[in-house]
Amino acid sequence: MLNENIKAIRKSKGLSQQELAVKLNIVRQTVSKWEQGLSVPDSDMLISLSEVLETPVSTMLGETVIETEVDNLKAISEKLEVINLQLAQRKNTRRKIIHWSLILLCTIIIVVFATILALESPYLAWNYSDPETAVLGVAFHSFEWLFVRVAPIIFIGAIIGIFFTWKKE
Repeated sequence: MLNENIKAIRKSKGLSQQELAVKLNIVRQTVSKWEQGLSVPDSDMLISLSEVLETPVSTMLGETVIETEVDNLKAISEKLEVINLQLAQRKNTRRKIIHWSLILLCTIIIVVFATILALESPYLAWNYSDPETAVLGVAFHSFEWLFVRVAPIIFIGAIIGIFFTWKKE
């Protein structure tokens, strides 16, 4: 009777013999022997077994327990639902980060353009006979030249990206 109850309760909890053995810190063969009726757990082990299986010792020693099948399909679907919810939250968070990053990029491009227009390239009036000034002037001019040609393309791409990541709620 004890052997049948151990097996039925273990299966109803969805545990394999190996998993139960690990929780009890014993070898799988011991659980197998209990379930076959070849041996019985001692009193301390019986108490540990009842704690792991969340079943009173009296129930394990008493009447025959009817084995309840674990609804594997339901358990799997619940786990998948949780995983899908987590993935959806990650996707939504990633979309928001990309959306606000693109808005920040557009803002930075507008600010840099406004700064370039306001300064009106003051480095063009510098004295380029000094080598340090010449290097700095060339660096500013190179940045401005490249920025004015590349930034509009990046800006348009960012605007398109903003519309694609914009979600109506």
